[in-house]
Amino acid sequence: MTSSARQLLITLSNIGDAVMSTPVLTAMHALHPDTLVDIVADARSAELFGPCPFRGEILLREKRDGWRGWWRVLRALRKRRYRLIVDLRTDGLSWLLRAQHRRTKRRARAHGGHAVERAYAVIAELLPAVAPPPTRLWLSASHREYAARRTASLPRGRWLAVAPGANWAPKTWPTSHFRSVLQALSKDIDAIVLLGGENDRGACAELASATALPVLDLSGGTRLLQAAAVIELARLFIGNDSGLGHIAAAVGTPTLTLFGPGDPGRYHPWASGARWLVAPDGEIANLSPTTVIEMVRTMLRAPRASPGRPEAGQ
Repeated sequence: MTSSARQLLITLSNIGDAVMSTPVLTAMHALHPDTLVDIVADARSAELFGPCPFRGEILLREKRDGWRGWWRVLRALRKRRYRLIVDLRTDGLSWLLRAQHRRTKRRARAHGGHAVERAYAVIAELLPAVAPPPTRLWLSASHREYAARRTASLPRGRWLAVAPGANWAPKTWPTSHFRSVLQALSKDIDAIVLLGGENDRGACAELASATALPVLDLSGGTRLLQAAAVIELARLFIGNDSGLGHIAAAVGTPTLTLFGPGDPGRYHPWASGARWLVAPDGEIANLSPTTVIEMVRTMLRAPRASPGRPEAGQ
C-alpha cells in the first residue's frame, strides 16, 4: 500500500452499528487495495477496527466533545486529500474535507431494509451488483492468546457463550429465563462462558450459581476484542439484541439473538450462522424458555456454517 493514498470511512458510534459498517470497510479496501482507510469512530467502538490490516489512522469523535471535538477532527482530516470518503454518519463533516470522490448516506438509495444493506447502499454504485458480504472483525495474536489463557480451565468441547444484558431494559430477557435455558441444556453443552459489562455482573453471577456446568464469568472484565476472541472459541452464542451478538457473528460463531421491541429485519446479526427469535407482542419476557431451548438444540445439531450472508431467522 502506498503511504500517501488514503480513503476515509466516517462510521457510526454504537458497537453493533460499528460492526455492521465493516462490510463497507472491506468493500472500500476491495475498490482500492493499494490504499489505507482512515476511520472516524467513537471511543466506544474504535477498538473494533484496531487490528484491521488495511486501516490507517483512527480518529475519535464523540458527541460529548461538542464543537471543540468536531473542530479537532476536522483540522486533522484537512491535512489529507482523500481518494474516497464514505460518510455513514452524515452530519456535514465530509463536505468540509478534500476528496476526489465522496459518498454520503443522504445521497444513497436504500437497498433493502437491513442496516448493513442501507450502509452498503452508500457505495453500491461503485461496486458489482452483489449483496453485502458478512460482517467481520480482525483479531490479533495477542487477543487469541488472551482467549486461550482465560479459557484454559474449561473442558474441551461445546461451549455456550451467553450475554444476558442489553442497553435497554425492554430488550433484556429475564435472567430467570436464561437460568431455565442453562439448566435444561446441562447435557447438551460442556461449559458456559458469561459475558457482558459492569452492569451485567449481577445477572452473570446469578447464572453462574444456577448450573453445575463449568462456568467462566468474564462480565465486566474484558475489552471488546478480548471478548470477541473468547466468543470465537464457542460453539454457539446466545444473547439479547446487543453489540455482543454482532461481535459474535463477525468472528464466525453461530448466534441466537432474542428480540423484544427491536426490529430483527433491520438489526439481526449479518452472517450465515445468525438466527433470531421474536417475542410475542414485542414483550421480551413473553419469549418462552422452551422455544429458546428448542432452537439452541437445533443449532447445536447443525454443522457450523461457513462465513456468508444470513440465511433466515425465525
